[in-house]
Amino acid sequence: MNAQDVRHCPRCGARTSRPPAVCGACGYAAFANPRPTGTAIIVRDGRFLAIRRARPPREGWWDLPGGFCDGFEHPADAAVREAREELGVEIELGAFAGMHIGTYEFQGEQLSVLDCFWLATITAGEIALDPAEASEHAWLALDDPPEMAFQTMDAVLRNPLVRQSSARLVP
Repeated sequence: MNAQDVRHCPRCGARTSRPPAVCGACGYAAFANPRPTGTAIIVRDGRFLAIRRARPPREGWWDLPGGFCDGFEHPADAAVREAREELGVEIELGAFAGMHIGTYEFQGEQLSVLDCFWLATITAGEIALDPAEASEHAWLALDDPPEMAFQTMDAVLRNPLVRQSSARLVP
């Protein structure tokens, strides 16, 4: 069931309309806000690092290292943490490359997400994939990226800032 389909107040259980809604019984305001993510576009010599997803959704598709923010974690911190967890490397974030609203299928639900992207470079370590996250990695051409696992990644990789990024990674 999608959060947008919930028609009862999560606080008191009174019948209400789907979010965004204010409960007529207790005044609780319910929203269906996107969940934030942090993602790194790791670049080198006109190429970006892509990983092949090892699990659903979109298992087998090319992906960028990143993921959901923990609690009150800033999306930039999530991008750095996710690169460490998924790739085994330390990265330095460069320019903010943009944010896009998208969807992510989780436990049969279509979640709305706010995907935040940064250009990045590897500063320490050798790539050692977490097999639970990725089955392989490749350096792909920025000027001709493949279709990615998520539409927001396709959108950010079309951004001229990203396509011309190899020469200038400025925080």
